[in-house]
Amino acid sequence: MRRRTLLAALAAAPAAYERSARAQAPVWAPERPMRLIVSFAAGGSTDVTARLIAQALSERLGQPVVVENRPGAAGNIGAEAAARSAPDGHTLFMAVSGIMAANKALYRKLPFDPERDFTPISQVAFIPNLVVVHPEVPANNLAELIAYAKANPGKLNYGSAGAGTSLHLAAPLLASRAGIEMVHVPYRGGAPAATDLLAGKIHVIASPMVEVITYVQAGKLRPLAVTTAHRSPALPEVPTVAETLPGFEVALWNGIVGPAGMPHAAVARLSTEIGSVLRTPEMRRKLAEQGSEPAPSTPEEFAAFIHAEIPRWAEIVRISGAVLE
Repeated sequence: MRRRTLLAALAAAPAAYERSARAQAPVWAPERPMRLIVSFAAGGSTDVTARLIAQALSERLGQPVVVENRPGAAGNIGAEAAARSAPDGHTLFMAVSGIMAANKALYRKLPFDPERDFTPISQVAFIPNLVVVHPEVPANNLAELIAYAKANPGKLNYGSAGAGTSLHLAAPLLASRAGIEMVHVPYRGGAPAATDLLAGKIHVIASPMVEVITYVQAGKLRPLAVTTAHRSPALPEVPTVAETLPGFEVALWNGIVGPAGMPHAAVARLSTEIGSVLRTPEMRRKLAEQGSEPAPSTPEEFAAFIHAEIPRWAEIVRISGAVLE
């Protein structure tokens, strides 16, 4: 009996030691300032959310988290820079649906692989797109915009954050479903597109709500519809595109990833901290004011989500007819 007890204790010892070692393992912490790469110009929805996260992480991690804007090529420039960075936890990337899902179908060759070259850390939020027009456009709702575009083919132009971005894809998908023609005017970010819309240089954009909601509330832009399946609590009076074009849905999202091969301890710490930040009443309030819905996740959940989004966005790209070199 004693021999069996001793053998059992010896067999259990390695497992107990491993649990104890894990419990006593030092928590990862950054050794120097960190950077959070954003693939779009300052002032856009991705940049605004990134700066909120960066500020909160700086306070929790004890090191500055500096936002680095690397716009261009529908987000691919910033994504490639992040993918090629050292996987030591000091470089993070603000991933968005366009870069991590749509671009794989849009571009024949990408300088990175959305799944192979990144380490998912946590999803951040879902973001509704808002279809808005300059007040001089003679349309008070989406049906009137469609009617005007059909009567004036090619006269309306729409802005985007760049060819192939989710702002770009939403508009040609809408045009395809509605049977209308509009001219695409690409910018190096959503903020410049919104600026030109305010100036009347373009007529319409399908923009992340955060980039235009203050202009809508001030009466400087006219909202026609949201591209999500359901109305947004931030603007509950604004109908969905699907209420005019049944079945239409373009739901944007963002999250934090790092280069492939990051240490498990760094991923675990960062995911925990981001999740804690997103669950605070202050952060939830700030995101809600922008029309965004917080969506913290584990690294495993975010990886599975990205994997499922790639074929969904490939279908949106196919329907829109957009293809880039």
